[in-house]
Amino acid sequence: MSVATSFDLLLRGGRVIDPASGIDGLKDVAIRNGKIAAVQADVLPTSAREVVDVTGKIVLPGLIDTHAHVYQYVTGRFGMNADMVGVESGVTTLVDQGGPSCMTLPGFRHFVAEKSQSRAYAFLSAYLVGGLEGHYYPNLYSPDCVDIDATVKAATANRDLVRGIKAHAEIGGFARWGIRVIEMAAEIGRRAELPVYVHFGQLWGLPESGTNGEDVDTILARVIPLLQPGDVLAHPFTRHPGGFVNREGEVHPVIQAALDRGLRIDVGHGSHFSYRLARKAIAAGIVPTTLGADIHGYNTHVPAPAGTPDQHADDENHPFAGQAKFSLVQAMSSMMALGLTLEQVVPMVTSNPAEMLGLSDTIGALRKGMDADVSVLNQTPGRFVLRDNEKTEVVAESLLQPAFCLRAGVRHEPVAPILPRAVAA
Repeated sequence: MSVATSFDLLLRGGRVIDPASGIDGLKDVAIRNGKIAAVQADVLPTSAREVVDVTGKIVLPGLIDTHAHVYQYVTGRFGMNADMVGVESGVTTLVDQGGPSCMTLPGFRHFVAEKSQSRAYAFLSAYLVGGLEGHYYPNLYSPDCVDIDATVKAATANRDLVRGIKAHAEIGGFARWGIRVIEMAAEIGRRAELPVYVHFGQLWGLPESGTNGEDVDTILARVIPLLQPGDVLAHPFTRHPGGFVNREGEVHPVIQAALDRGLRIDVGHGSHFSYRLARKAIAAGIVPTTLGADIHGYNTHVPAPAGTPDQHADDENHPFAGQAKFSLVQAMSSMMALGLTLEQVVPMVTSNPAEMLGLSDTIGALRKGMDADVSVLNQTPGRFVLRDNEKTEVVAESLLQPAFCLRAGVRHEPVAPILPRAVAA
């Protein structure tokens, strides 16, 4: 590189939104040696070896998906390819929610975190088996299948990779074992000094004996007192019983109190998401902290390679009526279709998740010296139909789609086969 060309790459003329740095405006982003070198207006094009014109596009810190399932092959049909969900979908950082356990974490490190172009972190499962297909094998998630000491030890010894603990508070588990598993998960989080991410909404189905006297609408009120500031309530807008909206259609009053004492909310979009219930919660002032996509093999159809059979084409055992294609960027459009602004949604996938992970100095911003993780999006105006798993449709006035992303300065195109196509209204 000559003296005249100070930068390797210049992203020129885009709207840069970086909540962590307080930036929202037309800026240029200069990159040198895979790091952010400058974010400012009117960087000389001649100062860069390569210039990419991003006029009319949105330039963000690399998107962070707080709810991924990317322990491919090990977690059954849940596990997706990390780069398909990540950099090939415009997302630079993934947080696997409960795929690896204290037993299987070395495999996650070797085969996923170290092999992927995308960054991959994990919220360690509170259960010894990790994220297997619990809707088929719920007994694997009993208190007998939790080892508090071993999980704390694994989390503490792998702090670079493990950023939290994953647990489930759903009626199937409560009907079988009561609240004991959640108590154990909360203890793991306290002892490991990590946030606990708690799934809400029915997942595993009820035992043959039914609810065993458990009331699904009491679960939130019983679990929240066990949690600490920084812990995360997931699936606020779930269509399944046990979410933020009770059977009477009212938002649980304990939610606002939980937020007031520092608990966080992650959308965990996926097949749980209901526009109908999301509208109720947002109207009550419940705005999520982070936006995890919750893409997995049961709600996102990955086309089989040419010449090979599609093993899921006629799979009647799928517990969810999945949508064909999905992405974190599509989830951003989904939240905007509910009335949230782009300025409200961007922190949910950048600065807020970085803070949740304790990694604000590493990801989630475009500060000088940080790795050049950058997501560049197109925002297409128009009227676009979005549909949830209840078949409810909303019309978005614009649609976000990935243009490309940089992971430590290396460009990746949005070629994932799971990326949805725009459907105009």
